[in-house]
Order: sequence, then structure tokens, then C-alpha cells
Amino acid sequence: MARSLVADAVKLGNVRVNGEAVKASHALEEGDTLDYEVAPRNKFAVEPEDIEIPILYEDADLLVVNKPAGMVTHPAHGSTSGTLVNALLAHTGVLPGEEMRAGLVHRLDRDTSGMLVVAKTDESLSLLGIAMKNREIKREYLGLVHGTPDHVRGTLDGPIGRDPQNRLKYTIVSGGKHAVTHYELRESMPKHSELLFRLETGRTHQIRVHMAALGHPIVNDPVYGHDEHRFVMAGQALHAWKLEFRHPRTQADMFFELDPPPEYVAARELLRKIVD
Repeated sequence: MARSLVADAVKLGNVRVNGEAVKASHALEEGDTLDYEVAPRNKFAVEPEDIEIPILYEDADLLVVNKPAGMVTHPAHGSTSGTLVNALLAHTGVLPGEEMRAGLVHRLDRDTSGMLVVAKTDESLSLLGIAMKNREIKREYLGLVHGTPDHVRGTLDGPIGRDPQNRLKYTIVSGGKHAVTHYELRESMPKHSELLFRLETGRTHQIRVHMAALGHPIVNDPVYGHDEHRFVMAGQALHAWKLEFRHPRTQADMFFELDPPPEYVAARELLRKIVD
């Protein structure tokens, strides 16, 4: 249950202790009787929106699209429009699966740019979902990080869950969801480096959490590192640049590669020159 719904119930007097409405700060004692009424969250319709999205490939079964940094992948409370799903619905008219995440086989963080595969039929969504679960969809990312890891390649294996100190963040925690990230040094710079990342799992903020834990946070990451105003970027310097999977109907091998956006390239050029 969302905390905001509970907070609203308290404000409206719908949470009672021993028959009396109480404030959120009220401390319960042994033997108290707690009665509450929490209203369900209002549902909202996901509407098509005429937003231009670069389409790298499309057939009757699926699309491969280039999501720009700064765009939310799917609607959620607090972000109900302007998302990739809103744009896709305007393009296709209808998509399979849950309305909020229609057609989505996987996701990208709002400020991560790059490629996503989107299903156009129920069969494609099911088969691509199975392929994702079986780690048969290969995804590779480029990322700029602070410093250079001690080893030119390595594997980060740490379970990820909500940060108990900050519910808006994720961290490596005992009992978290299994998460594995492989990295490889692509270019070493004076104070930074560019890495290749290959994912075995797809946890929320996975690369960002793992790299912050390693002591090499992603450049310009306001959540797990810090904002860097010298860059003109929506957020973290992270780009999904390679995507490989087997077509769910034809079984053809599908391979896509997408260079990073100009903002990422400009940041990389600047980091090559920074020595202090």
C-alpha cells in the first residue's frame, strides 16, 4: 500500500485509535484498537499522444525504438503523460499487455537513452517476456564513470532492493533481488573512464547502483553521484547501445547498434580533456 494513500487517510480522519481520529505522529500503545479506511488510488486512462519517437525497426510483431533521455518509459502516478507508452499508442493504436506498460518487454530509466524492444501482439509479448526471463535478450550499455576501476573487466553481483534510508533510491541489501552486471573498460581518461555494461538481470537502477557501490558512480547521476553542471545532459551518462534477440515469430537473429546521443558524445569529449 502506498504511503501517500495512508497519509491522506490520516489527514481525512479515516485512521482511528480507540475510536478517535489521530495525527500521523500518534504513538500506538499495547492494547490499542486501530481502525482505518484507505481509499483506493484513482485509476487513470493511458491516452495516445502525438510524440515523435525514432523507430529503428518495425514489423507486424514488434518495434525497436530509441528512447531519448528525459522521457519516462511508461505512465505512473505522478507521470501520467509524455511517456514512451503514450507515444507508442499514438503510433500503433493498440498494444498488448497491461495498460500502464502496454507492449513493454523491458524498461529504461527516465534519463537513460537508447534502445527498447516493444511487442505489438500478445504472442510476441509472451515469447519476448520468456526470452527476457531466460536471459536470451542481450543488452549492452555505454556509460561514463568517475575514475577507472582497478580491473579492466569484472562482474558485479549484489542483490538490489529499496534503500531503507531513502525510499526513492535502491541499494545493495540482504534479501534484495538477484542482480548481476558485467563491465569492461572501453576507454581510460585522466579522471574518468568509459565502460561497457552487459546485464544478466534488469533491476531498477541496476548499473547505477552497482557502479556507485564499486566507488565509480555514473557521471552526472543526481541520485547515486551528483549533478555536474558542466554537462548539458538530462541526467546520468548512460546509453543502451546494443540489443540482440531472436525474433519471436520468424526466429531470425536480430541485432541493433545505436551510437549515443550528441549530449553524451559532448560529455565524453570534455572528460577526455579534464586533468584536474
